[in-house]
Amino acid sequence: MLNLNSVMIGTKQTQVLTTFYEKVLGKPAEMVDKENGFFGWQVGSSYFSILDHSEMGGKTKDPGRVMLNFETSQVKEEFERIKALGAVVIRAPYEMGGGWIATLADPDGNYFQLVSPMPQ
Repeated sequence: MLNLNSVMIGTKQTQVLTTFYEKVLGKPAEMVDKENGFFGWQVGSSYFSILDHSEMGGKTKDPGRVMLNFETSQVKEEFERIKALGAVVIRAPYEMGGGWIATLADPDGNYFQLVSPMPQ
Protein backbone atom coordinates (compact mmCIF):
# COMPACT_ATOMS: atom_id res chain seq x y z
CA MET A 1 0.00 0.00 0.00
CA LEU A 2 1.26 3.47 -0.87
CA ASN A 3 1.09 6.58 1.30
CA LEU A 4 1.19 10.04 -0.27
CA ASN A 5 4.22 11.59 1.40
CA SER A 6 4.44 15.01 -0.22
CA VAL A 7 3.41 17.36 -3.00
CA MET A 8 5.87 19.81 -4.54
CA ILE A 9 5.17 22.77 -6.83
CA GLY A 10 8.04 23.85 -9.07
CA THR A 11 8.12 27.55 -9.97
CA LYS A 12 10.30 30.53 -10.80
CA GLN A 13 8.18 32.59 -8.36
CA THR A 14 9.21 30.91 -5.12
CA GLN A 15 8.78 34.02 -2.98
CA VAL A 16 5.38 34.90 -4.46
CA LEU A 17 4.03 31.37 -3.99
CA THR A 18 5.61 30.97 -0.55
CA THR A 19 4.03 34.21 0.66
CA PHE A 20 0.67 33.17 -0.82
CA TYR A 21 0.68 29.69 0.76
CA GLU A 22 1.90 31.06 4.12
CA LYS A 23 -1.30 33.10 4.16
CA VAL A 24 -3.46 30.21 2.93
CA LEU A 25 -2.03 27.79 5.50
CA GLY A 26 -1.89 30.40 8.26
CA LYS A 27 1.74 29.78 9.17
CA PRO A 28 5.24 30.44 7.85
CA ALA A 29 7.13 27.75 5.99
CA GLU A 30 8.56 25.29 8.49
CA MET A 31 11.46 24.28 6.30
CA VAL A 32 13.33 27.05 4.53
CA ASP A 33 16.39 26.61 2.33
CA LYS A 34 16.73 29.94 0.51
CA GLU A 35 20.03 28.92 -1.07
CA ASN A 36 18.31 26.09 -2.94
CA GLY A 37 14.92 27.82 -3.27
CA PHE A 38 12.96 25.36 -1.13
CA PHE A 39 10.09 26.16 1.25
CA GLY A 40 7.87 23.57 2.94
CA TRP A 41 5.04 22.92 5.37
CA GLN A 42 3.62 19.90 7.14
CA VAL A 43 -0.07 19.89 6.19
CA GLY A 44 -2.01 17.12 7.87
CA SER A 45 -0.18 13.87 7.23
CA SER A 46 1.52 15.11 4.04
CA TYR A 47 4.28 17.57 3.28
CA PHE A 48 3.68 20.48 0.89
CA SER A 49 6.55 22.39 -0.68
CA ILE A 50 7.53 25.08 -3.16
CA LEU A 51 10.77 24.61 -5.10
CA ASP A 52 12.66 26.96 -7.40
CA HIS A 53 12.66 25.16 -10.73
CA SER A 54 14.57 26.65 -13.67
CA GLU A 55 12.15 25.28 -16.27
CA MET A 56 8.85 26.25 -14.64
CA GLY A 57 8.45 29.90 -15.63
CA GLY A 58 5.12 31.61 -16.27
CA LYS A 59 1.62 30.38 -15.60
CA THR A 60 0.86 26.68 -15.49
CA LYS A 61 -0.25 25.35 -18.88
CA ASP A 62 -2.77 22.73 -17.64
CA PRO A 63 -3.98 24.10 -14.28
CA GLY A 64 -6.62 21.44 -13.68
CA ARG A 65 -4.47 18.42 -14.51
CA VAL A 66 -3.34 18.00 -10.90
CA MET A 67 -5.24 19.66 -8.06
CA LEU A 68 -4.41 20.00 -4.41
CA ASN A 69 -7.33 19.36 -2.06
CA PHE A 70 -7.33 21.11 1.30
CA GLU A 71 -9.89 19.57 3.64
CA THR A 72 -11.95 21.86 5.87
CA SER A 73 -15.36 21.75 7.50
CA GLN A 74 -15.67 25.47 6.70
CA VAL A 75 -15.44 25.49 2.90
CA LYS A 76 -17.51 28.67 2.42
CA GLU A 77 -15.65 30.65 5.09
CA GLU A 78 -12.21 29.51 3.93
CA PHE A 79 -13.20 30.25 0.33
CA GLU A 80 -13.98 33.87 1.25
CA ARG A 81 -10.78 34.20 3.30
CA ILE A 82 -8.54 32.80 0.57
CA LYS A 83 -10.31 34.74 -2.19
CA ALA A 84 -9.52 37.92 -0.20
CA LEU A 85 -5.82 36.89 -0.22
CA GLY A 86 -5.82 37.20 -4.01
CA ALA A 87 -6.63 33.66 -5.13
CA VAL A 88 -8.42 33.50 -8.47
CA VAL A 89 -11.90 32.01 -8.21
CA ILE A 90 -12.34 29.10 -10.60
CA ARG A 91 -15.59 27.85 -9.07
CA ALA A 92 -17.43 29.21 -6.03
CA PRO A 93 -18.51 26.75 -3.33
CA TYR A 94 -21.04 24.19 -4.50
CA GLU A 95 -22.59 21.14 -2.91
CA MET A 96 -21.80 17.66 -4.15
CA GLY A 97 -22.82 14.42 -2.48
CA GLY A 98 -23.62 16.10 0.82
CA GLY A 99 -20.28 17.94 1.00
CA TRP A 100 -18.92 21.22 -0.30
CA ILE A 101 -16.21 21.96 -2.87
CA ALA A 102 -14.66 25.22 -4.11
CA THR A 103 -11.89 25.63 -6.69
CA LEU A 104 -9.34 28.47 -6.72
CA ALA A 105 -6.00 29.19 -8.38
CA ASP A 106 -2.70 30.32 -6.86
CA PRO A 107 -0.44 33.06 -8.37
CA ASP A 108 1.10 30.55 -10.83
CA GLY A 109 -2.37 29.46 -11.94
CA ASN A 110 -2.27 26.06 -10.19
CA TYR A 111 -5.76 24.94 -9.18
CA PHE A 112 -6.51 23.88 -5.63
CA GLN A 113 -9.75 22.92 -3.98
CA LEU A 114 -11.32 23.33 -0.60
CA VAL A 115 -13.31 20.21 0.23
CA SER A 116 -15.52 19.06 3.07
CA PRO A 117 -14.19 16.12 5.09
CA MET A 118 -15.27 12.81 3.59
CA PRO A 119 -17.60 10.70 5.73
CA GLN A 120 -15.85 7.87 7.53
